[in-house]
Amino acid sequence: MIYEGTTGTDEGAPTTARLREVLNRAERVLITEGPPSEVNSAGVARIVVTGAEIADLAQLLAIVDGGTGDRCRCQGWPTILVHDVDDELIACWTLHHQTGVRGIGDCDADLLDGPALTEWLAERGLTGSREAQAELAVQEAEEDRRRLRWLEAAPDALRDAAMELSEPPGSDMEAWSDRVGDAEDRLAALVRACYPDGIERISVLLAWAGVSARGSTGGLKWYDIAVEQQLLAEDPALILSALAAQSPSATQLDGAAQVFASLEWTEAHGRQLPEPVRSTLIAHIEASGTDPMRFRMRHGYYGAERSV
Repeated sequence: MIYEGTTGTDEGAPTTARLREVLNRAERVLITEGPPSEVNSAGVARIVVTGAEIADLAQLLAIVDGGTGDRCRCQGWPTILVHDVDDELIACWTLHHQTGVRGIGDCDADLLDGPALTEWLAERGLTGSREAQAELAVQEAEEDRRRLRWLEAAPDALRDAAMELSEPPGSDMEAWSDRVGDAEDRLAALVRACYPDGIERISVLLAWAGVSARGSTGGLKWYDIAVEQQLLAEDPALILSALAAQSPSATQLDGAAQVFASLEWTEAHGRQLPEPVRSTLIAHIEASGTDPMRFRMRHGYYGAERSV
């Protein structure tokens, strides 16, 4: 088993100078497209870097001195094994998300130019990082489209507040979390001010919640949850009345199905919905729902526990 930090360089803040001091003593560097636990596995792509290319690698591995102060929880890959002139292993580093490196100090460190390192590896046959980045770019583009759809669905009076709430996380997660909490409170207050009538307010929120119900990017986002939480804070009987008092749109039914299948709803109110809401939702999902919707329906309001 190969472990990161095998040379004692895991103590103290990571710096480019420390990294280059290790590479200055290197005779060869083995880079494998797998985590440390798989470096000896058959089928794992690998290259050996020697001579002048070690200096090139040192340039590409330049980091932001001081590190991030944290450690990524994933194993990380590719793995970089540094051997000295006696072929002793003097360092084991891993790349994380093609943007950072671990093993140089007591925390992870951001690369100054992750894309350049990714391309350098790909030119030498290690294409996994480039493929992972391409896939990530596709996912991020879909995330952006999903967020834009959610913003466009926001009522005009709520759009500025919605934009503030949906701002993506930055590097300071604690500050972002505080901003999201404040934005959620402001949006909730604005919703009640703009829609004092409970039936109208719930109808607006159901339609908004339904916009993301068919998203393919994996689960609810923080901004979706903010709308769902506003619905869950409403009188449950009023939500049912809002659905029964009108012919709900397909999007409103999507939003209702999402709420009624949520853990918060089923734990608080059981899984049995009154008619005709239950039959309407089941018919809607059976006719045009996605597979995740059908799964949530089977484990949500199909049940026969206590009713609201």
